[in-house]
Amino acid sequence: MTVSRNALKKWEKVREFALGMPGAVEEFPWGESVAKVNKKVFVFLGTDDGGYPLGVTVKLRDEETHAHALTCPGAEPAGYGLGKAGWVRVPLEEKGAPAAELLCDWVEESYRVIAPKKLIAELDAG
Repeated sequence: MTVSRNALKKWEKVREFALGMPGAVEEFPWGESVAKVNKKVFVFLGTDDGGYPLGVTVKLRDEETHAHALTCPGAEPAGYGLGKAGWVRVPLEEKGAPAAELLCDWVEESYRVIAPKKLIAELDAG
């Protein structure tokens, strides 16, 4: 399975954006990239090796945003019961996949749900 250059560029932008958030670190549990803040995952980035379809999984608490994310081609509530908690997996290779800017907005929302108030204040000040 080859990854489209467009999808890969989006993925790289989203990853860079996520890791630029205050206190964000990248870790590789289960062999996939995740961005964490305060030891908690705020975005699952998956792998970019073509082993799985490229996508990002974010936690969206705002009902409208959550509903919007689920209307993206191929988007679905995340597996392992995470969907019930507001996590949405958004594939990047589907025709009509969201733009990197929108994905970054969702990553920021996910970060705000999970990050401690002190780091959110830092984000808002920045």
